Amino acid sequence: MNRVLVAMSGGVDSSVAAFLLREAGYDVVGVTMCLGIRESADARRPACCGPDAVLDAERVAGALSIPHYVLDFAAEFQANVVDKFVGEYRSGRTPNPCVDCNRFLKFDTLLARALGLGFTALATGHYAGIRQRDGRYLLTRPKDHRKDQTYFLAGIPREALSHIIFPLAPVDKDGVRKIAKKAGLPVAEKPESQDICFIPDGDYGAFIAKRTIEISPGPIVDTDGRTLGTHRGIPFYTVGQRGGLGIAARTPLYVIRIETEDNTVVIGSREHLLTPGLICSNVNVLVDDLPEAASVKIRSTKPDTPCRIIQNDDGTVRVIFDRPQEAVTPGQAAVFYSDDVVLGGGTIDRVINEDDEDLQRKDRLPLHQ
Repeated sequence: MNRVLVAMSGGVDSSVAAFLLREAGYDVVGVTMCLGIRESADARRPACCGPDAVLDAERVAGALSIPHYVLDFAAEFQANVVDKFVGEYRSGRTPNPCVDCNRFLKFDTLLARALGLGFTALATGHYAGIRQRDGRYLLTRPKDHRKDQTYFLAGIPREALSHIIFPLAPVDKDGVRKIAKKAGLPVAEKPESQDICFIPDGDYGAFIAKRTIEISPGPIVDTDGRTLGTHRGIPFYTVGQRGGLGIAARTPLYVIRIETEDNTVVIGSREHLLTPGLICSNVNVLVDDLPEAASVKIRSTKPDTPCRIIQNDDGTVRVIFDRPQEAVTPGQAAVFYSDDVVLGGGTIDRVINEDDEDLQRKDRLPLHQ
């Protein structure tokens, strides 16, 4: 019998994943990763990093009659997720901690622990799929495209795919709730957590301010370099941000660039957010070769858009959009797709502007008519 370790966060998705595997005949063991205690001022808000999550996971494991363990990953979480999150914001970039958590903790450290203990696979409640084609494993989108979480999983090492199970691939969110209710799982009605687990109130700037030596105010300037106001500190701002600028204007203004060298926030109109492409580093490839024609998702909440992929000699990737995209943000992930297959992804280093030497004449030609 295949022994599967299921990462149980205490939420309905991972709980149903464990249930489905048990029903399919797997020898299931649950594990909850203790990432540090999360304090929340509002007890009604769901938590995924605190003691309530552990208790919920234990209750579900008891209902399913499966073993359940808690493993301490607080140090790894601090080093690979929280410290990087703080450092990136201080550098004027906007990281995605869920990408790092999946890449370094769940599907690296925890997976290695599972295999070392004799389990054949690690399973989670992510909305994603694993498919075999010609003897190779592919990361694919799930049935429920509204809940698609493959954007957060593109950093998984390719060799790990054969040891991962995503039981929710063929189920939509409504179906998950129905399964949980029918199975009598104690978390069937538990609300989803929408915030980053270690910042329950969503105030990223305040979180970073408590963990850094100094955050200095600086100028807010327009695209012509004219000073329009003063910002609170670079960590409080991100590309595409509209609110919280404290500047009155006839038309909406957005953060279009953050210049850490001068401690300056540059703002402009929405059209200033448009860019023809980006440079991507730390690229993780999940297929034999990246095709030139693909689509790319530059934010988890944005649809993917057709693009051209050009691999540079230094290992970075140049991505040219068929149509200019707005609010391309350094630090976020860029994830490549071909239909429902995830080709890979990397970290957005910088945008390409119209006058950039990285935008060659041939790059301006559209791929998709």
